[in-house]
Amino acid sequence: MITNLAKSVQAFTSNVYLVTGDRTVVVDPGANFDVTGAIRSRVDDLDAVVLTHTHPDHVGNLDAVKDAFDVDAWGYDASIEGVDHAIGDEEVVRLGDDEYVALHTPGHKDDHLCFYAADAGVLFAGDLVFQNGSFGRTDLEEGDRATLIESIDRLLERIDENLGEMHTGHGPSVTRDPYDHVELSAQMARQV
Repeated sequence: MITNLAKSVQAFTSNVYLVTGDRTVVVDPGANFDVTGAIRSRVDDLDAVVLTHTHPDHVGNLDAVKDAFDVDAWGYDASIEGVDHAIGDEEVVRLGDDEYVALHTPGHKDDHLCFYAADAGVLFAGDLVFQNGSFGRTDLEEGDRATLIESIDRLLERIDENLGEMHTGHGPSVTRDPYDHVELSAQMARQV
């Protein structure tokens, strides 16, 4: 089961996904709210924290979650403070009950990962793409529009047209034709 713990939070934060099952993980612990309390209200323990990328709005709560649950954090670049273990491009990770392939998708930030479970039809898109054709900012440090477009194209080549759910770093999850939203993001990123 996937729950967005930041859904009703008014602070500046990313979405925070609690994925329960065989391996209970948090995808991006967010920032500026009591995420440990939100986690504890739903589960007793965590197996890991998995990061789409390390912008402050996605990892501000990282130390608090690691301390509260005595877990390690996994992300693309283990040389970044707070990231304990590297997840390589194309590496398979278990989130909840499903196997996800990690896709290195820079352009918004160099260490950006998307996680895609083909069998479950689920995508964690981080800040690469959002609903209605929106896409990640490229005006921040490490942002690059051409690289972002390449990453969106790579994602489109990997995901299935029958994708069931896309969970984004900000805004609502997309459960109605999410593939079309990714296609639109690819088009919109080229027009700006």
